[in-house]
Amino acid sequence: MKKTLLFPLLTSIPMLMFAGGFQVNLQGNKQTGMGHLGTGLTLGASNVYFNPGSMGFLNKKFSSEIGGSFITSEVAFQDQSTGITERTNNPLGTPFYAYASYKVTDKLSAGFGIYTPFGSTVDWGKEWSGKNLVQDISLRAIFIQPTLSYKITDKIGFGAGLNIVSGSVELNRAVPTEPFDNSSVNLQGSTMAFGFNAGLYIQATEKLSLGLTYRSQVDVELKEGDATFDVNSSLANTLPNTTFDATLPLPSTLTFGIGFQINEKWLLSIEQSFVQWSAYETLDFDFANETTPDSKNARNYEDAIIIRVGAQFTASEKLDLRAGFYYDESPVQDEYFSPETPNSDNFGMTLGASFNPTERFGIDASMLYIIGKERTSSYSPDAFGGKYASRSFIPGIGINYNF
Repeated sequence: MKKTLLFPLLTSIPMLMFAGGFQVNLQGNKQTGMGHLGTGLTLGASNVYFNPGSMGFLNKKFSSEIGGSFITSEVAFQDQSTGITERTNNPLGTPFYAYASYKVTDKLSAGFGIYTPFGSTVDWGKEWSGKNLVQDISLRAIFIQPTLSYKITDKIGFGAGLNIVSGSVELNRAVPTEPFDNSSVNLQGSTMAFGFNAGLYIQATEKLSLGLTYRSQVDVELKEGDATFDVNSSLANTLPNTTFDATLPLPSTLTFGIGFQINEKWLLSIEQSFVQWSAYETLDFDFANETTPDSKNARNYEDAIIIRVGAQFTASEKLDLRAGFYYDESPVQDEYFSPETPNSDNFGMTLGASFNPTERFGIDASMLYIIGKERTSSYSPDAFGGKYASRSFIPGIGINYNF
């Protein structure tokens, strides 16, 4: 059974875009090349995201970065009672980022960032065996972050920013009515929400640096989203098109990182994140029309940790090489495992490089390979349960400009 499930995954080089839950950890190609860590480092304008407290320690007046990643993904599900394997057909995912940091004075820096730290797209198709749970779902949250940073002393910096979040969701699922009836519902909506982030950076010695960051929880509240039912005429009065309300929490994250410059060539770093996924208890859709039954879906996520280690080797004045590893714990309990965001404990291995042809301009590249732990779901055990497996391979490219 296990070989039957893994073989089609490995032969098609499938890729899955999710970190824990529906978090997307691809906010900078330099950092991704080192295991996506940067809390205790000063690697460029991407410090706006990774630790705003370190912005004042950049050695340039102005720093900027822009880039993204290219994700194709596939998840395989195997019904344990029949041995039949079904797979997703997901569209290309393109998370992106853009940052700028400017030193207003020797102590005060201002920054701006736009990036996509949460999102997922899963397409199981219209006729798969779990179509009553989900056919396809798309979640996206774009963060816009204006930031200020103050260098308190030559060794300590603090920064904070406002997170302006544009969130959207679209979900399609079958409506269980009569056998062989293709009734379905489309749910979609978008909204704005707000949060904040803050970071403390300490250059303890010439070689040792420390960082601590906190990103607040953001509750994305959808009001009067559109629910469009495609049902036969006998159900048109019972399930008319209507509106719905829903709330999707984006969890808070606390991260501590350490950087150590071993010598002129080698830089090492390690960090740990605590993600408060327990905020995601349910995914509920409350319909305005009284004859339409509300959708209540328990999630009961658990808090999770991410541990990262990474290294950078300065090969020459123009070339830096990077490698890293991380362990990303899944927040999803077996009994609540859902095909809408299939997720397991992930082990990520990364490589990266930066080539700087001039003093002001550079190119950053990264490669991320994720091995997801195979797991068995008891979700809706009377009607739906089985094994899930996935693999991920995510290339990224970016450029930076500084003066």
